[in-house]
Amino acid sequence: MMTPTVSVIMPVYNTAKYVEAAIDSVLAQSFTNFELLIIDDEGSDNSIDLCRAYDDQRIRIISQRNRGLAGARNTGIRHAKGQFIALLDSDDIWEPSKLEQHVDHLRNAPHVGVSYAASRMIDDDGNLLRIVQRPKLKNVTARDIFLRNPVGNGSAPVIRRATFDDIAYLNLDREELDYFDETFRQSEDIECWCRIALMTRWSFEGIRGTFTRYRINEGGLSANVVKQFETWCQVKDRVQELDPGFAKKWAPCAEAYQLRYLSRRCIRMGEGALAWTLIRDALSMSSSILLTEPGKTLTTIIAASVLRFLPTAFNTPLQAVIQRS
Repeated sequence: MMTPTVSVIMPVYNTAKYVEAAIDSVLAQSFTNFELLIIDDEGSDNSIDLCRAYDDQRIRIISQRNRGLAGARNTGIRHAKGQFIALLDSDDIWEPSKLEQHVDHLRNAPHVGVSYAASRMIDDDGNLLRIVQRPKLKNVTARDIFLRNPVGNGSAPVIRRATFDDIAYLNLDREELDYFDETFRQSEDIECWCRIALMTRWSFEGIRGTFTRYRINEGGLSANVVKQFETWCQVKDRVQELDPGFAKKWAPCAEAYQLRYLSRRCIRMGEGALAWTLIRDALSMSSSILLTEPGKTLTTIIAASVLRFLPTAFNTPLQAVIQRS
């Protein structure tokens, strides 16, 4: 087998319902010179049995003791042979031309370290939702990464291996190089992107098109909005360590955006009281979000207040409005 151009890293932990669709979407790629590294993170269901049923020489399964998403990605990166690293969570799906598009982009733009694109949301059963993450594609700065995370989700980026090499650090406990910080069980993506943006010369740049189907699972880890906010605050602290002046200038606005995002998640879950508290706190942290993105912010304020103070019969139409805005 020739040396792969792309190493696809897919952590697997108790995703038996979804993992076959994820693998199938990789094997259906129009760009075929890849390896698929499936990282068995010691789950308790039959996910890995389903993975072992595939007969394709490009697939390697690597087992480890449970270390979470960041730990599984680190293991994958250390084993990767490719010039480019593509991340795919095992409950998400790629469109067939994804790798081809990103490889072309990275080959033609040697200054770009992280290539990404828009993502379309799907529900637990894989049905398309009326939600598309449409990120900023060009002229992306460290401010954009911290405030808005244009990459969007962990299955969107394809990353130059040299970019990861530039942020690697030695984990003294295991005497191994780490890339994602394994102390983070949420927000590990944005923490990593912030380090790339603040510590290296590599650029973030998106391409046109929608190449990832990102599954929204409100019953999963991301539904715990309080814990998610606490973890994001760890990211804020990390940015403070890396660049105190940058953090002082942008942290209030970044926190406001995060609170608004969590408020919108609560609206989709029908949690009116918490949604209202979060959007109120967002505005008190930085009212600038009302000026920079008035439509999305006003929609969130109205939906949260109605859901908080009026009967739950309004839940369904409010959620539809939030999804469209």
